[in-house]
Amino acid sequence: MQDNSAASDGNVTGMTTTSRSRIFDDLAQLVSFDSVHTAPDAPRAADWVAQRLQDAGLQVEDHLTVDGSRTIIGRKPAVGEAPTVLLYCHHDVVPAGDRAEWLSDPFVLTERDGRWYGRGAADCKGNVAMHLEVLRQLEATGGVDAGLVVVVEGSEEQGGGGLDALVEQRPELFAADVILIADSGNAAVGEPTLTTALRGGAQVDVTVRTLKTPVHSGIFGGAAPDAVAALARIIDSLRDEAGRTVIDGVDCARSWEGAGYAPDAFRADAGILDGVEILGGDTPVADQVWARPAVSITGFSSTPVDEAVNAVPAVAKARLQLRVPHPLDPQEVAEALAAHVNAHAPWGAQVETTILDVNPTFATDSAKPAAQLFGRCLAEAYSADAVTEVGSGGSIPLTALLQEKFPDAEIILFGVEEPLCGIHGPNESVDPTEIEAIAAAEVAFLRRLR
Repeated sequence: MQDNSAASDGNVTGMTTTSRSRIFDDLAQLVSFDSVHTAPDAPRAADWVAQRLQDAGLQVEDHLTVDGSRTIIGRKPAVGEAPTVLLYCHHDVVPAGDRAEWLSDPFVLTERDGRWYGRGAADCKGNVAMHLEVLRQLEATGGVDAGLVVVVEGSEEQGGGGLDALVEQRPELFAADVILIADSGNAAVGEPTLTTALRGGAQVDVTVRTLKTPVHSGIFGGAAPDAVAALARIIDSLRDEAGRTVIDGVDCARSWEGAGYAPDAFRADAGILDGVEILGGDTPVADQVWARPAVSITGFSSTPVDEAVNAVPAVAKARLQLRVPHPLDPQEVAEALAAHVNAHAPWGAQVETTILDVNPTFATDSAKPAAQLFGRCLAEAYSADAVTEVGSGGSIPLTALLQEKFPDAEIILFGVEEPLCGIHGPNESVDPTEIEAIAAAEVAFLRRLR
């Protein structure tokens, strides 16, 4: 890939008021759909995306996937020997949750203090709106020679792997020289960023049993083995005194070689309460969130507090969410985690572990030509000297699958999200300047790619 642009293509900033209004209108309409994978609004969101891609002059395909979701693909053939670029994002969202925690209706895009609030405003409908703005700008300026394949899936958040199955069944639909995954974002507002690594992971369900049935805590408490206490001991064994994750037989001391993550910024981004410490002691934050395995307890059950009785619990359960960095193997680490859990069970407690939802890791080479060109376009869009390269603790399993199917394609991760967006939580938001700048960078990249 070569950058044969004229000097005038270098300035990719300068969105107009009309552009912002257009982006807001698109995003407002898309946010209005409660498009959780299985919700009634999901088909309407897919219809809306299909119509917008058709309006942009693309040939539109609508694919029903094995999990019941719809993947919309818009296509424009390449001119001559020009490369083909795949643009990815998704139109589904996570549930809005408790409406009382939202300051405004999650399905009405609302502007406050320069940010736009609504479910999916950043993850990932903001990226859908960004791609649509790119298509409009390209069409308004005569188009590009590059072929375009715009993929907007409908079950990235909570589906059953519908798009993955479609890629396996029909890989020819996704063939491209460059793949732009717009489902990530900047390290901070205004800081152009490429994501170069993703953690994979798995879920490990743990069930601990110590008694045939709960027994009276007054008569038996003190000597009767408490299943909750046993599970607490097991969970505690997964961290050292500084809070660093430890898993027997796994390298949990790796280091991140890219940009760091300042502790103050991490504290603010994560919303850590005053007086509460960041885990890991003097270990850099970036090492822990991008380069090392991590275990979070995302579910725990025994007797609910409001149903508590004077009895020693017989059974306790937990879901451990495992994150695994590249190049470790998530399946191997999940098996090591299950073995660790069994080895650290106290008092002979009976333990059952089940490994679920194993996802692959991913890493990309930012030194390759297309990534270098995109980085320059991104830096120019922000009037910056260079881009920041970070990892991500999250997983996008599609990236590894596309890498497997198209090993010669360059895959580039970026997007309109940044830490203030609060994705997946109440009052999710997006900074419109991020949509504008990312769109400008993508436009410049597609114009300059040869």
